[in-house]
Amino acid sequence: MKNKIDSSWENSSKWYDDIVGKGGHFYHQEIILPNLQKLLGLKDKPSAKILDVACGQGIFSRDVPQNLEYVGVDISPSLIKIAKEYNAKNQRRTFFVGDAQNLSFLQQKFTHAVCILAIQNIENPLLVFQGISKLLEKDGKLVLVLNHPCFRIPRQSSWQVDEPKKLQYRRIDRYYTPLNIPIQMNPSQREESSQTISFHNPLSAYSSWLKQSSFVIELIEEWCSTKTSTGKNATMENRSRKEFPLFMTIVARKL
Repeated sequence: MKNKIDSSWENSSKWYDDIVGKGGHFYHQEIILPNLQKLLGLKDKPSAKILDVACGQGIFSRDVPQNLEYVGVDISPSLIKIAKEYNAKNQRRTFFVGDAQNLSFLQQKFTHAVCILAIQNIENPLLVFQGISKLLEKDGKLVLVLNHPCFRIPRQSSWQVDEPKKLQYRRIDRYYTPLNIPIQMNPSQREESSQTISFHNPLSAYSSWLKQSSFVIELIEEWCSTKTSTGKNATMENRSRKEFPLFMTIVARKL
């Protein structure tokens, strides 16, 4: 039997919460949460019920309208404990410690599901999508936010500079082959750093898994960084940010 890879962020929970905090890091605040609000339109859906898969310390729970029912699931007990503490005053927030690859412990139905910057930390996305599909109502929406699988491949993609052309470009060393990539969560600590796994898969794999799970893709959006550079390389750095998106977001509907 194949050994299951432990990709939980349990050992990195404090480090992660220190970075994200209650309001989210820069990319949460400036790109991810505002764009999710536009895509989901939850303020106009008073009966929406949201499932947040691999929710971490519940950053999305604090951006969802407070009157809506929200359930968050994560495999890390420490991150779920933090999520509960942040949401202690809201009885419409429920959190469970559980494996995103086996959501059978949930019984209720949902109108929306999200998985934000987490599917690439899970070994078997097909099991995740199949589990979500069983929990979504017909025509329910699943929104996946990923580090862009074409341009942001850990250890296999990087920024390079073409000096004669004065261009910064994205170098991609590998893309199509699925990869299990060890990640040091705090590289400055070297051997003392906790480690997790990033699971790289090509875009076609996500399309196939969603189809197998009774989803149809309705929309793909690509979100670029809004940061800006200063100094002598600012022009080429700012231009390249606009050309190579940080995130890919897939909106799929349950058939």
